[in-house]
Amino acid sequence: MYRIFIIEDDVSLAEAMKKQMEAWGNEAACAIDFQDIIPAFVKYDPHLVLVDIMLPFFNGYHWCSEIRKISNVPVVFISSAADNMNIVMAMNMGGDDFIAKPIDLGVMTAKIQALLRRAYDMGARIPVLEHRGAVLNLGDASLTYQGNRMELTKNDFRILQTLMENKGKVVSRETLMTRLWQMDEYVEENTLTVNVNRLRKKLEAAGLHEFITTRVGSGYIIE
Repeated sequence: MYRIFIIEDDVSLAEAMKKQMEAWGNEAACAIDFQDIIPAFVKYDPHLVLVDIMLPFFNGYHWCSEIRKISNVPVVFISSAADNMNIVMAMNMGGDDFIAKPIDLGVMTAKIQALLRRAYDMGARIPVLEHRGAVLNLGDASLTYQGNRMELTKNDFRILQTLMENKGKVVSRETLMTRLWQMDEYVEENTLTVNVNRLRKKLEAAGLHEFITTRVGSGYIIE
């Protein structure tokens, strides 16, 4: 069963596409907040995205570009503007296919099924973790926020991965130290504090204020 994420502001059309996908044994969800698509995209973790070109706030090209910064998931553009220029632009922006409106649901289904077979017979997707618009890519150990990509050190990545995997829960200092220095017999406890504070400065500089909270006597939490 595949998950299809539909970014279409025509509610009746979006629902029709959703029902069609479900009729073929897939799951489907429709975007609601067209001002900020990425958190919903990451939370749903779809196998394929259907995106209209003309949308409120930002167009489909913008959202395809943002998705491409964190994922290689297949993206199919849908639009009534099916001239050659828009089709070429859609492909150049990272799209995998283009479906013209008015949509023939049968043709749409055939194209999607073919794309899914090609994409997932080739291997698994790169997993990501997301919080407050910050996306941690587990494939290349990078963090993306508001379109900006941040390189992380090995310890930066391990701290963020551990905290984001346990979002909403306090992670003890002992757990983090074990995750960071598994092979070392002894590491001064202050070393963890130095690493967390260094990471906080990077996050603050990127605009992520108070992303990691200290719970005195317990550990750290992302909430």
